[in-house]
Amino acid sequence: MKVWPLKNTTLKNIPEKPSPGSFWEDREDRYHCGIDLYAPEGSDVVAIEEGIVVDIGIATTPKKISYWNKTYYIIVKNISGTFCKYAELCVITPKKGDNIKAGQLIGKIGLVLNFQKINKASPKYIQKLKNKNPSMLHLELYLNDPITSHDNYLGGNWFGHKKPNNLVDPTTYMKSILTEVK
Repeated sequence: MKVWPLKNTTLKNIPEKPSPGSFWEDREDRYHCGIDLYAPEGSDVVAIEEGIVVDIGIATTPKKISYWNKTYYIIVKNISGTFCKYAELCVITPKKGDNIKAGQLIGKIGLVLNFQKINKASPKYIQKLKNKNPSMLHLELYLNDPITSHDNYLGGNWFGHKKPNNLVDPTTYMKSILTEVK
């Protein structure tokens, strides 16, 4: 069984290329490693599938990019064998090593951008978000070995042109969940 990751929301928009927040979106200086599912800050995030928590860490921090707020990620190895990285969360509820069920609360959506720190030196796609409220679940899908740190990886973005082999477009996976839930 799979469930939609945003509990208590009617928002079920999956961004597709070339829209903002889509998988491998070209952001001029980087590529987007997942999809962004927009929902209000503080919205509940639940596990898509049954699995085990294999990692928890910091997704974004102003120590790395000045216009970021501190957010977290959680990686779940799904019963299907894939790995889901749920990121840009302000709260994580399980602990590393915990077994979780599909639909179980795993966190709450945070707010990545500190609007007061966005300026003309910020990337253009970030400047466009300045007057919006872009709170979201950033979701990445991996076949194995999810990326948590790499010279080319930062905050859900890849600074290189060749996509990592283990990184999968989550669009089809998420559409299959919508079909299941209807």
